[in-house]
Amino acid sequence: MRRLIYFVESNLVWFVIIVAGVGLIFPESGKYLGSSIAPLLAILMFVISLTFDAHAVRIVFRKPSRQFLAMVLVYGPMSIAGFLTGRLFFGNGLLATGQTLLGTLPTDVSSPLLVLMARGNVALAAVFNAVNTALSPFIVPLFFLWLTGIQLEVPIVSIILELVLVVLVPTILGVTLRTKFPTIISQHDSTYAGIGSVFYLVILLAVVAPNAETIIGYGWYAFVIAGAALSLNLCGYFIGMASRFITADRPEVIAYLFTVSKKEFSIAAAFVAASGLPSEIVIPATFFAVIQMITSPVVAKYLARG
Repeated sequence: MRRLIYFVESNLVWFVIIVAGVGLIFPESGKYLGSSIAPLLAILMFVISLTFDAHAVRIVFRKPSRQFLAMVLVYGPMSIAGFLTGRLFFGNGLLATGQTLLGTLPTDVSSPLLVLMARGNVALAAVFNAVNTALSPFIVPLFFLWLTGIQLEVPIVSIILELVLVVLVPTILGVTLRTKFPTIISQHDSTYAGIGSVFYLVILLAVVAPNAETIIGYGWYAFVIAGAALSLNLCGYFIGMASRFITADRPEVIAYLFTVSKKEFSIAAAFVAASGLPSEIVIPATFFAVIQMITSPVVAKYLARG
């Protein structure tokens, strides 16, 4: 089993491409997984949280400037990048609005896994993830209103519930186990990234398969939407590199890279539904979910070699 898990981790890039293809060609393969994304993410967070203890979390909280920088990068330049790429690829209209909303979203829940695979500061990434998600009900509507003039209704209950069940509870449980039973938990350190990779692939299938008809339905224009998503994703890596102005610590920089470049796409649907906006506004976030899940393992593999 260990060998199989390590094989998946070592070849995650190829598995991601295969799973994405299967999801598009055979959407029925994951049609029952769409409603399971939240529980899968919670399990993923639990597995990753087994890799660091309470002491590591305390060290993170002693550096509030790090969190402030993450918040600024995630919501500032990335919101503007979303607006600009939306105008560049779509001009005006619902897709441009959706691309702008995408840029204002908080960090994707899976980002600590990629940080772990890239040998970055996982505790730092986990805290970034939790704080940015907690702030999203207050910050996302402000930036979206500023950039589009559209008032968003805040689904605060659903976002807080997601934060608690998907991020906080699994993280606290994992960190607690690591802190109380360090010897036992650390014995399996070599497997956590591999186990996380397996869940990552299942989550990818859960994202691609239910949306396969929508993605394919755009025909050749799907490449334009994917190009917009890739452009914003690459902007995220570039903007994340700005962290080098405040820290020269490589693991910390890696945490910023994935914190800034990955966006929590599911929150877009919650905002749009609560606001009664056209569902097409969610499309850029759907495409971005697939794009970021393909590019992130590539970048993580490259960084792990450094």
